[in-house]
Amino acid sequence: MKLNENERIDDLELNNLKIIQNKNFFCFGVDSVLLADFAKEIKNGSNILDLGAGNGILELLMSAKVSKSKITGIEVQKKIAELANKNIVFNGLQNRCKVMNINIKEFDEKNKYDAVITNPPYKEMGTGLKNEAESKIIARHEILGNLEDFINIASKALKDLGSLYMVNRPERLIDIFEYSRKYRLEPKVLRIVYSKPNSKPKLVLVKATKYANKYLKVREPLYIYNENGEYSNEIMKMYNK
Repeated sequence: MKLNENERIDDLELNNLKIIQNKNFFCFGVDSVLLADFAKEIKNGSNILDLGAGNGILELLMSAKVSKSKITGIEVQKKIAELANKNIVFNGLQNRCKVMNINIKEFDEKNKYDAVITNPPYKEMGTGLKNEAESKIIARHEILGNLEDFINIASKALKDLGSLYMVNRPERLIDIFEYSRKYRLEPKVLRIVYSKPNSKPKLVLVKATKYANKYLKVREPLYIYNENGEYSNEIMKMYNK
């Protein structure tokens, strides 16, 4: 596999999977690892949709965690979608995974997917710093699709009783719940992620199921680091260390 000067290969230490990352684009972080672990309960053989695929990290991770699954990614940025498909081919997953280069708002496959996973842009328009490359701004900010768009499209794409799995920021939690119910997705599981004990919440993991009954389970907190600043045991297991 030929790389350009801005690309590198990282070992995911999972099923011999490797990912090509470009330093000029948004590189994956712990949030993608957390989401893949959170969604590993998806049944084997499921048809999965990834909204906002980026470089294809969730396609790779979910291919290992949910066997025999078919995973379709949607990525609005052409060069990043090309990189995602490059990663799929690099790992020999082209029979199970693909990434389409379209805006999620143009996606219209209804009632087809067993599950939707998404790590959407966290920041609302007009918030946060923007002194970075355009591709990274689009990845972080709701420029080409906002939170409501992601949840609306997820609901349309899901089969009845199919589930949406999302990672986001704690400050967006009320919006997630509000939009989920607006589009017939009932929040079922919430897990709050902290950097370390006694720190402020860093991320939230939410599962919402289409046409489900009302009942929210709040799982135990998840800590990324222990008090010594090292990865917690749970995170180490996610990274297979």
